Amino acid sequence: MPHHADAPTVTVLTGAGISTASGIPDFRGPQGVWTRDPHAADLLELDLYVRDPAVRERGWRMWAEHPAWHAHPTAAHRALVELERAGALLATLTQNFDGLHQAAGADPERVVELHGSLATTSCLRCGTTWPTREVLARLPAEPDPACTVCGGVLKPDVVYFGERLPEDALERAVAAATDAVTFVAIGTTLTVQPVASLAAVAVDAGARLVVVNAEPTPYDHLADEVVRDPIDEAVPALVADLLATR
Repeated sequence: MPHHADAPTVTVLTGAGISTASGIPDFRGPQGVWTRDPHAADLLELDLYVRDPAVRERGWRMWAEHPAWHAHPTAAHRALVELERAGALLATLTQNFDGLHQAAGADPERVVELHGSLATTSCLRCGTTWPTREVLARLPAEPDPACTVCGGVLKPDVVYFGERLPEDALERAVAAATDAVTFVAIGTTLTVQPVASLAAVAVDAGARLVVVNAEPTPYDHLADEVVRDPIDEAVPALVADLLATR
C-alpha cells in the first residue's frame, strides 16, 4: 500500500523499560519486582485473587504503594509525543498500565493499553467501574473492598495472569503493526505473548524493526537495528532520525 509523504508510518510498542527512569521498576529485569520477590507474581494470578481474600488484601496494599501514582513521564515518553505531534505516529502500543504516555501528552485515542490500566477498577461480577484512587481511599476501613453495587470482587483494570487481553486492544495493535513502515519496540523483553509476536507481525508485513532494549530479546535477529543505549538517550535520538527522514 503506498504511503503518502505525510501519512503516519511508525508504530511503537513500549514495555516496562521505558518507565524505569520514572521510578517504576520493571518485572523481569535484574532489579525487577519478580526477580527480587518471585512470590509477588502470585498477587496477579486471577484464580488466586478471586479465591483468597488474603491475596486480595496484599494485592490492594501493593497497588496503594505502587510508584505509578507519583511517577512522571521520562524524556522517552516525551519524545514519542513529539513523533505523534509531527504526524508520524500510527499508534503507541503499550504493555504498561502506568498511564505515563497520556501524562506526557499522548492522544489517548492513539495509546493502546494491551495489559490494561491502573487508573480504573471494575467489579468482576457486575462490571461497574470506579477510579482506582476512590477504591484505594476505602482501604483503611476495608482492606478487601467489595463492589458497592452488588458486593462482588473488585480488581484494578490491569490484565492479570489467567485473564484475556482486551480484545479490541489486541485487534487495534495487530492492525497498527501490520500498517507500520517502521515498528519500534522500546523497553520490552518481547517474551510475553501475544504482545511479543506483534514484532513478527510487523516484519511479516514488510516493516523495518528497531529494538531498543538493554538486554537481548528473542526478536533481535529479525531487527534491522538493535539499540542498547539507555532508553532516555536512545528514544529522543531515534525520534530525531525518524523525523529527519520524513
